[in-house]
Amino acid sequence: MNHDPAPTKVDPLKAEQAVALDRDGYLLLRGAVPAAWRDALRAAFDSGVGTGDQWAAPRGAGWRHALVDLDPTVQRTCRLPLLLAAAAQMLGGPFFLSQVEGREPLPGGGHQPLHRDGAGMKAVAALVFLDAYGPDNGATRVVPRHLDSGAPDETLSLITAGEAGDILVFDADLPHGATCNRSGARRRSLLLSFMPEGVRATVEASRAVRNVRMDTGEVFIPCER
Repeated sequence: MNHDPAPTKVDPLKAEQAVALDRDGYLLLRGAVPAAWRDALRAAFDSGVGTGDQWAAPRGAGWRHALVDLDPTVQRTCRLPLLLAAAAQMLGGPFFLSQVEGREPLPGGGHQPLHRDGAGMKAVAALVFLDAYGPDNGATRVVPRHLDSGAPDETLSLITAGEAGDILVFDADLPHGATCNRSGARRRSLLLSFMPEGVRATVEASRAVRNVRMDTGEVFIPCER
């Protein structure tokens, strides 16, 4: 007998959001996280911060990292309908939540060169901002898809800015990278990834290295517009 849960259906994005996402490769969802959840998310981040030896693989210098994937409010946030709709728009078929962790650039740290993630896996990434963010405290910059010429070009990158509760969702192969936290102000975020169901076996094989503790068995199915 098959005891797997029924797939979760995902409603489509609004047409204008879908057009913008297809054109740019990213979408900034303003105020997507309910205000009533934000303190709980910040508390989950802070309580999940530990020492470097809590991670199976070394984490990058200049960052604070938090284990958060078992927190119920974090899990609810990863399933916000608008976030799932954006992921469904990019992936176009069954997908799953593969990972979520907390990241924060330390004062004077955080800068990353423009880079691409998820080569060959058609991954979707999302950053849930738990504090106000901008060019002074390590906000993420992206090169819009319609400007992407192949080689990462800093002159084409745009630095995101906004408030706690915003979510930046993007094609993980889009050139992107955090900026330096020059001001030292807090810029906590949740970083999560959605992957196509077809690569589940490959992704799940690295659970231990990525410190994934949550159940990743739920399958999300995009509904037709």
